[in-house]
Amino acid sequence: MKIKRREIFAGSAVAVLMMTTAACGGSDNYGGKAPAVQPVGDTKQVGAGAGSGYGDPYGSGSGAAPAGSADKSGPAGELKVSEIQGLGSGVTDSAGITLYRFDKDTPKPAKSNCEGDCAAAWPAVAANDASVSAGIDAALLGSVERSDGTKQLTLAGWPVYRYAKDVKAGDALGEGVGGTWHVLGPGGKPAGAGKGAAAGAEKEEKEEKPAEAAKDGELTAVQNPELGTLVEDAEGKTLYRFDKDSAWPMKIGCVDACTDTWKPAKPVDKNKVSGIAPELIGKVKRPDGTEQLTIDCWPVYSFTGDKEPGDTTGHNNKGLWFAITDKGKKAKVVG
Repeated sequence: MKIKRREIFAGSAVAVLMMTTAACGGSDNYGGKAPAVQPVGDTKQVGAGAGSGYGDPYGSGSGAAPAGSADKSGPAGELKVSEIQGLGSGVTDSAGITLYRFDKDTPKPAKSNCEGDCAAAWPAVAANDASVSAGIDAALLGSVERSDGTKQLTLAGWPVYRYAKDVKAGDALGEGVGGTWHVLGPGGKPAGAGKGAAAGAEKEEKEEKPAEAAKDGELTAVQNPELGTLVEDAEGKTLYRFDKDSAWPMKIGCVDACTDTWKPAKPVDKNKVSGIAPELIGKVKRPDGTEQLTIDCWPVYSFTGDKEPGDTTGHNNKGLWFAITDKGKKAKVVG
């Protein structure tokens, strides 16, 4: 009798393992509906009226909209170069409100990867009626079409945002949030030497190695336009769960040749995650004695078929592998 060489999942190969965390399977406590995304430039503030307020998977605040917040999704008017405390020269709108860029976006081609909850906390700046003052090259201005069909302002190809928690001119509370958000510099790069600026520079120049600013063991919740809120590791790789694993009781179904394609993710410090409830982060000991990261008690993996940060080519693979959400659930299947 022939035996398949890849992904052998015989019952005898499935190891039932002891968990290192307690009370698995309680992810329903962390469910919730993401605020709707309003069109860029709409008179209603993005996310306004949603019960979860500014549910920011990239920030660390309480999630409530700040008192006195004005519309953050309208046109920027005349962009100006202003001095941002601790950073030097940064770009602000005509009212002096600080503008930002997101390292997980791309400038060439211009593309925004901030949707859903992310867009509620980081309102996209409308592309209409933008101009520049001294210190900013007008040729760097542009626009990109968002998933809802609206136009977002770009500078040097980078989509431009405001931060919901900045309430007055000169505020720069969004600098360094999640290690991926930075005050926008006049040339499109991160202002000054802000946290993670090296990562943005590397991405902008299309270097293939992981950003040096990323720390081993970090996890980040990111918004995928089609699949919803997914989890990426420190190198930007999408993480997955496997239907032949089990969260409770804990079982590992991917062993031996399976791990040549699906790499068990290493455990992380739950204090170094962004956008994922720390109590959902755990680890499990595998049959070979190594430890593997779990999210809501589901063992998680990266896929060797994903070549670029943000790739999701492993999603719905064989109807068994699915990108994992920030709640430990399977991402939806589209198409």
